[in-house]
Amino acid sequence: MEKFEGYVFTALCSTNFLISCLLFSRVTREQREPYMDEVFHVPQAQEYCHGKFNEWDPMITTLPGLYLVSVGVIKPVVWLAGLTGQVVCSTAMLRFINLLFNCGNLYVLYLLICKLHLREKTRTTSRRVLSALSLSTFPVLYFFNFLYYTDAGSTFFTLFTYLMTLYGCHKASALLGICAVLFRQNNIIWVAFCAGTLVAAKMDEAWKVEHAKKRDEKSPASQVPLTFSGVKKATLFTLEFLTSPIQVKAVLLVAWPYAVVGVGFLVFVVLNDGIVVGDRTSHEACLNFPQLFYFLSFALFFSLPVSLCYYRALRFLQAVKRQPLFFVFATCVCLLLVWKFTSVHKYLLADNRHFPFYVWKRLFQRHELARFLLVPVYVFAGWNFLDAFKSRSLFWSLAFLACLLAATVPQKLLEFRYFIVPYLMYRLHMPLPSLPRLIGEFLLYAAVNGATLYIFISKTFYWPDSAATQRFMW
Repeated sequence: MEKFEGYVFTALCSTNFLISCLLFSRVTREQREPYMDEVFHVPQAQEYCHGKFNEWDPMITTLPGLYLVSVGVIKPVVWLAGLTGQVVCSTAMLRFINLLFNCGNLYVLYLLICKLHLREKTRTTSRRVLSALSLSTFPVLYFFNFLYYTDAGSTFFTLFTYLMTLYGCHKASALLGICAVLFRQNNIIWVAFCAGTLVAAKMDEAWKVEHAKKRDEKSPASQVPLTFSGVKKATLFTLEFLTSPIQVKAVLLVAWPYAVVGVGFLVFVVLNDGIVVGDRTSHEACLNFPQLFYFLSFALFFSLPVSLCYYRALRFLQAVKRQPLFFVFATCVCLLLVWKFTSVHKYLLADNRHFPFYVWKRLFQRHELARFLLVPVYVFAGWNFLDAFKSRSLFWSLAFLACLLAATVPQKLLEFRYFIVPYLMYRLHMPLPSLPRLIGEFLLYAAVNGATLYIFISKTFYWPDSAATQRFMW
């Protein structure tokens, strides 16, 4: 960082931490007891604090990364400060761990933006800093900084893993990837993405070399034509690359740390007889293709200030006019997937404390045809999503889309928390937006954060069969 930029970013981190602490204090005063999934996480972490590492709540479905980090941070602080009694590993102290992860996420996001947009480094200090701040306050992620959930830590280690990949520190990246998996098992997908970017880079090089030999330098990997012949050529090249011992060896020499993590994860799955630990009845994998469409719509909404404009909408209409058969085909495929592969989790229909409950009830259940009428929105959202990657190579885009499918489609439950990492990855790889657009994005996020925290704190309600206070949340 340049000296001035370093001062600005340090001041921003301090201000962000101070404001977050004030909000944290208010949330903790209003909700002192563990809430929602905290009723599982907090007691489990407290068992670890007492040294009872053999105790495990069978209702918990993730690995103990959050609890191990919490104990590793809290125990030295307690010893240095001489703290005793109920304050040690209290709900508030455990929640505070996620405020530390919030600071870490802000810093890692900033470093990722600097690394990914290196060519745009001149005269973009304010844009880089504001972009990092905006993404660190991404509403779904920011809300869970104030509760003892796995999201803040999971996001931190996943982003840190990718940052180390970009810097070429693959052993460190693999170790951080293990930490990410210990927070949430499906982060193995993003460890695979890190390896996939290395494979994509090798394929880009091989593609360019092959075309240079043929003196056909007009078709670099980033500009493979979206025609039948172009797709056929890319497919044949991919098969040839993946079956070439020389190319596979070249990839493994670089990506072997990720392969070790992948093999270790497969051993875990075999020994555990599945990915989920603990209660598996509510986390069964399925083919829920509309989950991808929900994510695309989610991404469209939260990226509106930085992605959508009159000219992009006009480009979409021109694309439809140029390739009407393609868009008709895409619409038909979406309709088929919505018709045959829509899965609805029992929690989505039963738990009225979550925002997705009301999205489903007031949008999808309003009429039996509502889910089909949303298909044009999905098509546009998909086109808008892919348009952001037009500067990326074909093979990099394929690696990202494969991981996005793996991260969304098997999920039966519509849970916006599952979209955090995919969205941040998408947003990080968009071209760096202009300052007015970034200000618009930050104001949107601030408004949504303000609304969700206000609703959580002030709009309480009660169930008929329970005296406990219920609150609305993501």
